[in-house]
Formats: sequence, structure tokens, C-alpha cells
Amino acid sequence: MNPRDRLIVALDVASTREALDLVAKLSDDVSFFKVGLQLYTAAGPEVVRAITASGANVFLDLKLNDTPTTVAKAVASAGTLGLKMLTIHLSGGRQMAAAAVAAKADPLLLLGVTVLTSGTDETLRETGVASTVDDQVVRLTEIGLLAGISGFVTSPHETESLRARAGERATIVTPGVRPVWAGADDQRRFMTPREAVDRGADYLVIGRPITAHRDPREAVAKIVDELSEAPQVA
Repeated sequence: MNPRDRLIVALDVASTREALDLVAKLSDDVSFFKVGLQLYTAAGPEVVRAITASGANVFLDLKLNDTPTTVAKAVASAGTLGLKMLTIHLSGGRQMAAAAVAAKADPLLLLGVTVLTSGTDETLRETGVASTVDDQVVRLTEIGLLAGISGFVTSPHETESLRARAGERATIVTPGVRPVWAGADDQRRFMTPREAVDRGADYLVIGRPITAHRDPREAVAKIVDELSEAPQVA
């Protein structure tokens, strides 16, 4: 993969105007933009339509987790927005994941979220999960595979375990990526872009190191330089 094609810029901003300004600045440098809960709650589906109308690819990261019927209807509705990727949370179980798979239409790629990058063994225990983060990622990956999920989201620390379980054909999207020159923010399990690709990530979600940079295009160029030195994983 071209290093630029690996980048997904997280539009963690509060308005449609801010989001579209970033898309306009970066659309020649990256092909994917992530709309998460902050922006979607503020601007709704219209911001997704506006971004897709510009020709950019949208990854809608809502981590859907509800009853199977509700999630299936949400997936079907999201599919009308012209998305390329959409997340559900695999903690919702196999039946919910299978309902989501049945409701999606090609070419939408449904991604199963495993454990958040802010999660730790301790936070899992707080919610009654006795296993380690790595074990929980593998367990949730197995649920996704049984339900027909072919794409997954996990931190770079669990990418190797997930890849070993899901196989080379699975698509792995990795948040928790910070360039060598950026701070950690609220991520606990993060790596550099090169480290994440070396571990087997296909796509890298990067937000504030790009969007909060004085020159977002310069930030992208620096990250691409880091990635260009990494072994290219197909």
C-alpha cells in the first residue's frame, strides 16, 4: 500500500465548517477521513454527506452496540450515506454482529471494534472481564469472525494477536498511533506509525497530531516520511 493510502485522519472537531476545512486542506494528501461521535453528534449525517460529496472516503466510527434489530437498522441507514467503513462494537455479541453483517450492502466495510485504546486490564476488570486486554481482543475477534466480520479495530499492541487469529485477508484499522514527534494525549496503548505498520496494521487512524498541527499538510508529510521507511504490508 502507498503510505498515504494507509492514513485515516480523525476529524475530531465540533462543526461541519471545521471538518470541511480540514478535508479541503488534506484531500490531496490522504483519501480517508473519520467521523466520530463528537462530530456526528454535533452535525449529524449531513456532515457525512458533505464530505462524501467532496470525493473523500468516510469512515464513520459510531461503535454501534445495541439490540441486533436496532444495530441492523442503523447499519442499513448508514449505508445510504456513501460510507466506506462503519464500526460496530463486538462486545455486543455474535448475534448483534451477524445482524449488522446481514444488513450491510457492498462496498461498505463493517469493522468490529475490540478493546478501546484507552482500555487496560484494570478497566476490563472494572466491567467484570477477568481476562487481559490481549485475550479479550482475541475473544472478540473470534466472535466477529463467526458472525462474518472481515475488518477489525484494535490498538497496535494487539495487532499481531488479531492478525494471527483473523488471517492475512482481514483488514485491520489501528487507532492509538502517534508520530515520534507527537504527545500521547489520552491514548494508553499507542505506537508510532512505523511500529504499527510493522505489526501488521493496514490503516492508521491519526487525529490531533494532524488536525491540531500548525500546518496539517506538513504533519501528514512527516507521517508519510515515517511510513515510507517501514516495510510495506499488503
